[in-house]
This record gives sequence, structure tokens and C-alpha cells, in this order.
Amino acid sequence: MSGLVMPEADAATMARRAEIVADMRIIVPGEGVVETVNEMRAFETDGLTAYRQLPLVVVLPETTAQVARILKYCNERNVRVVPRGSGTSLSGGALPLEDAVLLVMSRFNRVLDIDYANRAVIAQPGVTNLAITHAVEQDGFYYAPDPSSQIACSIGGNVAENAGGVHCLKYGLTANNVLGVEMVLMSGEVVRLGGSHLDAEGYDLLGLMTGSEGLLGVVTEITVRILKKPEAARAMLVGFSSSEAAGQCVADIIGAGIVPGGMEMMDGPAIRAAEDFVQAGYPLDVEALLIVELDGPGPEIDHLIGEVEAIAAKNGAVTSRISTSEEERLSFWAGRKAAFPAVGRISPDYYCMDGTIPRKALPTVLAGMRQLSQKYGLGVANVFHAGDGNLHPLILYDANNPGELEKAEEFGADILRLCVKVGGVLTGEHGVGVEKRDLMGEMFSDTDLDQQMRVKCAFDPQHLLNPGKVFPQLRRCAELGRMHIHRGQIPFPDIPRF
Repeated sequence: MSGLVMPEADAATMARRAEIVADMRIIVPGEGVVETVNEMRAFETDGLTAYRQLPLVVVLPETTAQVARILKYCNERNVRVVPRGSGTSLSGGALPLEDAVLLVMSRFNRVLDIDYANRAVIAQPGVTNLAITHAVEQDGFYYAPDPSSQIACSIGGNVAENAGGVHCLKYGLTANNVLGVEMVLMSGEVVRLGGSHLDAEGYDLLGLMTGSEGLLGVVTEITVRILKKPEAARAMLVGFSSSEAAGQCVADIIGAGIVPGGMEMMDGPAIRAAEDFVQAGYPLDVEALLIVELDGPGPEIDHLIGEVEAIAAKNGAVTSRISTSEEERLSFWAGRKAAFPAVGRISPDYYCMDGTIPRKALPTVLAGMRQLSQKYGLGVANVFHAGDGNLHPLILYDANNPGELEKAEEFGADILRLCVKVGGVLTGEHGVGVEKRDLMGEMFSDTDLDQQMRVKCAFDPQHLLNPGKVFPQLRRCAELGRMHIHRGQIPFPDIPRF
């Protein structure tokens, strides 16, 4: 697996593989256990395909009771577990370990309940993001977070990574749209957090679970918020002669108090690749393109379109086009949604990054990426959620050329370092996984990481759940120090503890 360092395989677990496989077959009978090398190849990687590793065994449970029995079994026998959804993670979050059970949740694929009175849907984690909208759209509702992979990515994976999408600027990320979860702890205990109601008092454990990347528990049921479709929506295509001008326009739109339903940006290479692939009507003579969607009552949209046009003109927009029908609006978005596969047609390989910056830093970071592109001799196409500063640079390379993958990875690391330098963060929605694990020190101090590890230890003391992800140095919980109790008194006894 290239130069990536993962936890050393446990020899005792490897020696007991046949026994573990047999026990898994008892817990999940039928075709729920995959153990042959050829069959496990389908699970050896996720969306970060540069890294591959066969698991110890693949298990596909169908019930919460089965998940609980699997985790309890593994916890009692010191066997590692790696949870996996649809495998679309772009940060290696579902990368298997050779001594770990790969717990695949794809058979949890049913919408369990639609509650229009409370505007909530209860779904199993294997249900795809788009399937939730399909389940309620005939009644005028939809699920707002819409990552580009929404046709394939699962809602369970969305919760694990706190996924966003083109409409997260106005309607929020997964964390803002999840109301409750049922989850299984490593001990096998089944717990519920939240539900179809207002926020619960006490610790925000639901917020803690959303974006926890499979390190704290395995989600088996999710309650999400659904919204009524807006009265109307129109999209604008605004072209600029430079990415810096487009970036400044984004900052000025938000600065004017306008919150579009979505605001995306593509640079020249991405524009041309998407147009060639989808024929969405994108202008080919510009170096940056903004897609700005405004939704709500018709008169409000008309007013805001005029405001955005004025701001764009002030920033030197060279083209502007407004959708005149629902079909045209959807065609504008079709190119953006297909941008990733479109870029795959112009380069043998590409490396998709994910960092988030303050909007005002867009021009600076775009200029910095251009300099890095020259430094590394690799092209880069930019497609990102401009409204909330979530960048998705696509670094173009050829894995058949020796050293180019490593060069692309270092290029990507420098982009993330730049994001942190201007006041941003390492990830917006793809997660840390293994991809950004060794860059956590760029953003967090050792004290910060120790505190995060203590949370992990509270849920998984033996560090069996998805080890080797997120934390740059694998340590035992005991190394963080035990709480010292002197004469029956704990430190700071007035602090509430759970």
C-alpha cells in the first residue's frame, strides 16, 4: 500500500481466521459472509483507490441484532472491525485492514418510515442519499444535503463523513439535517440518540457521532429532516476571465447578505471537461464559471437575481445567463454534478482533494494552487462549493509514470497546508480517513489530539473500531493517563460527567 503506514496486523487474530470466519457464519447465516480472495477484491478499497488491502473477512449483516452480536464478539476477542457503507469515501475511511472484520452495511437498505407531520424520514444506513428524496418527492418534499455522489453514496456514509453538497450553503450539512440515530457501540450495546423531535438536553452526542468516521460506533438507523420544495428556483451561469475575479464575486455576494440555495465554481479545465461530457451550454471562453441558484418566492428570486447580476458586473463578469425553465436549471447543474467523471476523461488519473477556507481567502488560495501546479508540474482542475469555501481541487496525474502518484499526494498535502495557513481546515466533507491523517498536526496541537483521543477511548477503549484512521499516531488509551481518584474524590467533582 504505497508508503502508507497502517497498524501492524495482530498475529494471534490472523492465526484464528478460520475460527472467526466460522463464527461469523453462525451470526450471519446464508450469503452474509465473504471470505475468498477473489470475492473480497470488490471490498479491498474505497473511493481513494490508490490504497488497497484485503480484509480478514467481509460480513454483511441485515439486522441491528446481528451487528450487535458481531461487535460484541469482536470486542471480547480483541478483533478489529472496519465499518463500510457504499465505499464511496474519498479519504480512505473504509480502507480494510488485513486483521479486521470488514462490516459492510449495504443490506440495511430500506426506508422504514415517512413522517410528514414531523417532516422526518427514518432510513437504514444503506439507503442512498438520492433515494430519500425519491421516497418523498411525489408529495413535494426532499432531503437537502446532496453530494455529487448522491446517486451512489449511502446515508450512513453521509453521517460518518458529515457530507455536504451543492445546497449545503443555505440548507446545511448532514449534521444540520440529522435528527437521530440508532447505533451499536463496540461493546455490542444498542443506543439511540435524538429522534423525530427537538434537540435533547445534555451533551450533543448526536453531533459527536455525525462526522466521527466510524471510530465511535456503527449506525444502524437514521432519522433525517425533510424539507418542502421551494416555491421556485432559478440558476445563473456567470463567467469570468479569472478565477480570482470569480472568487471575489463569491465573497461579495455573501457579504451583501445574499444566501443562495447553491453557489458552485469551476475553473477553465473543469468547465471544458464538463461541457464536452454533458453539453450543458457552459461558455468555453471563460476561465471561471459560477453557478448561482436562488430559490423561494418568485418576486424574491427576481430581486436577488438583479442584485447578483450587479455584483457580478462589478467584479468584471464577461458572460451571464439565467435559466428560463426547470429543464434548463437542471442542465446547468448536470455539468457540475458530472464534473468529477468528466475530468476523468482528460487525465488517466486524478486525485480529488477536500479542504475548506474562509471565503475571503478564495483569490489567495486559487493563486497559490496555480503556483503549486507549476512547482509540481501537474495540472489541476478546480470544482468546489464556493459559497461555503469547500474546495475540491482535482490534481491530474498518470499513475503509470513512476513517482507521479507520490508527487500528486505531496501537491495535495501542500494545498491542505495552504488551507490551514489562511485560517481554514483540512476537510469540509470527505473526512480525514487515512488521506489527511498524517496532516492532523498541521491543524491541531498534541494536546488537541490527545483530547480527541480521549473521546475515542470513552467509546472504544481497546481501539478496535476503524483503527489507523484520523489519528496520526496510534496509541493505547492507557497512554493518555488514567483519571486519578484520591481518597474517593475525583478531580473537579462539580463538572457534570456522563
